Amino acid sequence: MHRFAMMMGVAMTCAAALPAMAQRQCASPADQAVFEVQALRSELMVLATGCQEDTRYNAFIRRYQPDLLANDRAVDTWFKKHFGRAGQAEHDHFVTDLANALSREGSHLGGDFCPRNGLIFSEVLALRGAQDLPAYAAGKALVPASLDICQGPPAPAAPPSKARKPSLKTAQK
Repeated sequence: MHRFAMMMGVAMTCAAALPAMAQRQCASPADQAVFEVQALRSELMVLATGCQEDTRYNAFIRRYQPDLLANDRAVDTWFKKHFGRAGQAEHDHFVTDLANALSREGSHLGGDFCPRNGLIFSEVLALRGAQDLPAYAAGKALVPASLDICQGPPAPAAPPSKARKPSLKTAQK
């Protein structure tokens, strides 16, 4: 009975965590993959900074540099397409917000952050190649639920409709 109660507690805890882990989906799988790889890169940067993993972060960057640069261009293109001239500023804002959100999540783990997440470097460096990065990043679900991805600027408000005045013929009847 005690084992059943413990298992139910774990299941309820996991179920409660699902909404926090849910991530917004992009309109296209390609856009989703681009944002997930960006989140992976940011997570590794936060780990490198907070856990003195500079050597492994640099190995990650060197190994995947052409693909990471292409991914960064794809993110940049997405922001320019959706925000026009403000695209670069919005891209910079997004990257900063992403790094800050990942850092906050790490600080909630406290002293467990580095041991719990340090394995990610070994995993990502063991991938067969850059073609595996998007699937790996998607499996890690690193985009914080608090961060909107693939969200363009809000649609402009529709102009107020003018109320039609009744015509004279309709008003006289």
